[in-house]
Amino acid sequence: MYNTFIFKPLYNGLVGLMDLLPWIDVGIAVILFTIIIRLIIFPLSKKALLTQVQMKAVEPEINKLKAQYANDRQAQGLKVMELYKSKGIKPFSGVLLLIVQLPILLALISVFYKIIPKIDPTLLYSFVHVPVIKPFLLGLDLTKPNIILALITAVIQYFQIHYSIASRQHREMIANNGGKLPATTDFASNMANTMNTQMKFMLPVIAFVSLYWLIPVQFPQAASIIAIYWSVSSLFTLGQELYIRRKHIDNKK
Repeated sequence: MYNTFIFKPLYNGLVGLMDLLPWIDVGIAVILFTIIIRLIIFPLSKKALLTQVQMKAVEPEINKLKAQYANDRQAQGLKVMELYKSKGIKPFSGVLLLIVQLPILLALISVFYKIIPKIDPTLLYSFVHVPVIKPFLLGLDLTKPNIILALITAVIQYFQIHYSIASRQHREMIANNGGKLPATTDFASNMANTMNTQMKFMLPVIAFVSLYWLIPVQFPQAASIIAIYWSVSSLFTLGQELYIRRKHIDNKK
């Protein structure tokens, strides 16, 4: 089912794009195809982000309920769910929407692994032809790890996390409280905020190490393509969050 309904359509879509536009190289094809796929699943991503925004907006009320019912977990949970219901928030819908997207995004990575060094004609539909492979991106050789692409991915990853909705709302919460976390913030929230700060620095390092050292160990000819995909996806996510913030957060202030 995975191969039939997810992997093969994506594989044929990327190969078909290179067949349709024979003058583009693999790097440009990966950029275009990643954007197309992210635009297709944008409605799901948007709903998941809006759920995140709504949950962050009621976080102060939730913290008050947790403090009020600290000794009664069952009552605490019921009150929190009642608050979500009164605000029209479906807390689990965001998680489900992200789960739906995950197989598609993972399949994309598998597709990129199998594009270089050559295309497998047995995976193609009858109407898709094998194009001439140009394994470059603006002159950069994509058949081997590239430190420039790895660094670009790490930098983009940093800014994507730094300007994410969750990170921004955390900074605003501290700024509005005189540079400190509100007293009502519970241990779980403090832990989440601490992890958010750590991940801002850890994920870029993980991205660089993965793309320049770890992935090339097993898939040396896919590392640079994965770097392009990772960078474009992070930029798309950043743009998506800026759009959500401007349309659904800043306009309400």
